[in-house]
Amino acid sequence: MKITPLGIWGAYPPANGATSAFLIEEEGFRCLVDCGSGVLSALQTHIPLHELDALVITHYHPDHIADVGVLQHGVMIETMLDKRDRQLHVYAHANDEDQFSNLQYGKYMRATAISPQQTETIGPWHVDFCETDHPVYCLALKFTDQHGVSAVFTSDTAWTPNLLPFIKGSELLISEASTYHHMIDQIPGHLSGRQAGQLAHETGVERLVLTHLPQYGNINDLVAEAKDVFFGEVTLADPAKTYRVGKG
Repeated sequence: MKITPLGIWGAYPPANGATSAFLIEEEGFRCLVDCGSGVLSALQTHIPLHELDALVITHYHPDHIADVGVLQHGVMIETMLDKRDRQLHVYAHANDEDQFSNLQYGKYMRATAISPQQTETIGPWHVDFCETDHPVYCLALKFTDQHGVSAVFTSDTAWTPNLLPFIKGSELLISEASTYHHMIDQIPGHLSGRQAGQLAHETGVERLVLTHLPQYGNINDLVAEAKDVFFGEVTLADPAKTYRVGKG
């Protein structure tokens, strides 16, 4: 499993950046996790749009869906130009019926509802879901390859023990770290760097990657916070790097 950050920021992107999103690839299958501001442009620096097979949306805040509308137009135009010959499969929760219905786009995009009660097969992976603690309904994601190796994306969440059994046994944790620990009471529904480290420590993962980063302060302090409680590898998500999980 090859995981590439397309954007690393929470709320809004800086110049030439994008909000937190990831491209996951294995066995020629390409899946986008979230599609917020700047993500569609960043995606196309790695693959042509017609090669995208699936999109998973964790929740409906703008920094996770802002580029969905232009993605729909892109898929439509590439289909009309005979560059694309299949629907784009989109996976998202249906707790917000209006937002979910907006994902269906004629013959070009097909929406499938996801929930913590079911495992979804998306390309070569089994994908599981866990509700997080966020102001709107939001799902963490666990991608597991054919060898049983997993990577977990917390998506947006405050500290919640519900995530511990969901993450446990995974090789890689990609966790939001939206603020610094001394400010955590001011930022509801999100984690500090230290709390992300605590999640990694309590679940025994090998590596921790921090994403959904704040636009203020020194973001390297988030790594230092996480390392106070987690003694494995800790890095900031970097769009110039890829992260490999398992043999894929």
